[in-house]
Amino acid sequence: MRRLALALAAVFALVFAVQASAAGPSWQQLAHVGGVFDVSGPRSDGKLVVAGSAKLWLMDLSGALTPFAQGAGGYADDRGAEAYLAVSPGLSVDGAGCSFAPDDVFILRLHAPIGITRVDASGKKTDFANIALASLSGIAFDTTGQFKHRLVVTGVTRGGTRDLVAIDCNGKQSILNGALPVNEGGFAIAPATFGTFGGALVAPDELSGKIYAFGGDGTVQTVVQSGLPHGADTGVESLGFVPNGFFRGGTLFFADRLTPGGAHPGTDSVLTLAAADLQAAGVQEGDLLAATEGGGLLIAVRCAESCQVIPVVVAATKAHGEGHLVLVTTAPPPSPSPSPTAPAATPAAAQPAAQPSGGILIAAVVIAVAVVAAAVLVVVLRARRRRS
Repeated sequence: MRRLALALAAVFALVFAVQASAAGPSWQQLAHVGGVFDVSGPRSDGKLVVAGSAKLWLMDLSGALTPFAQGAGGYADDRGAEAYLAVSPGLSVDGAGCSFAPDDVFILRLHAPIGITRVDASGKKTDFANIALASLSGIAFDTTGQFKHRLVVTGVTRGGTRDLVAIDCNGKQSILNGALPVNEGGFAIAPATFGTFGGALVAPDELSGKIYAFGGDGTVQTVVQSGLPHGADTGVESLGFVPNGFFRGGTLFFADRLTPGGAHPGTDSVLTLAAADLQAAGVQEGDLLAATEGGGLLIAVRCAESCQVIPVVVAATKAHGEGHLVLVTTAPPPSPSPSPTAPAATPAAAQPAAQPSGGILIAAVVIAVAVVAAAVLVVVLRARRRRS
């Protein structure tokens, strides 16, 4: 019987190991921020800008927080609203004769007059632009040039239609499309490698679960139907692209807002996922990541001639996700080779072992379970013979 107990214990251990490996990556809480609803950056000093309820914070990559723009002349607008923000990477706008200063923060202003508020790197607030819309639903900087390196926002008109608006560094506005589909959340500009959508503004619709690409010429295309649960406070909400070099060492950041009373009440925390966890789930550089508002489910979308969806975080949590997904490469770039000579061959013993695929792992577990089951059967048969 002792052998039988040991054999059964081995079976259960194998089952739990399979379940753990199949669970995939999960969000980790990094820092508590009251009313958190968006993260942007990083700034040139490496810090992220975190938006809570009518307050801004600077956060280093370890989660340490410093109040930002909270003194005289600072920012204290739109308490409780989803006033998404974008940190300027420092862009010279094509044909405008001006540039966006690096590290300036541009925030949706959701009270009258509707528009964009600017907070400079020192924390001083000014009105940047008033926009003739009834509300605003998303914001991003054009870093690839399809929108002439302008600030791009979307919003709802007083008549109920939706506009795509590009704004240059002087505050001059151009309406690129006045009939957008429903969209809202953390937007992202697609890299040039993202199939036919390269350079487009990519925006989610939580109600339908669709992800759209808006072109600099005003065109609208559907990237994918996310396949995620959809509906108000449920569907795809937050987007971000995996940058080059991310898998040398990087972190994904996501705002989890406390919203009591629902199935996904949130925690008022900044959540993270490590680059290694994303890579283990099959994510590659250049992929689009998309997370749901309800539960923090996460997918990767890879586009070339066509697009495919890769599940990443597959178990819903209590998270209530908001705003952008921010991916920061934390490892330094590799040192350039001192000469063009070919690298020396790696000894066979030092080569990394190939990682088993999911199918191989399952097959291995099935074989192991079969072996254990056979051992159990032998023990039982011997016990019966002794009795007889």
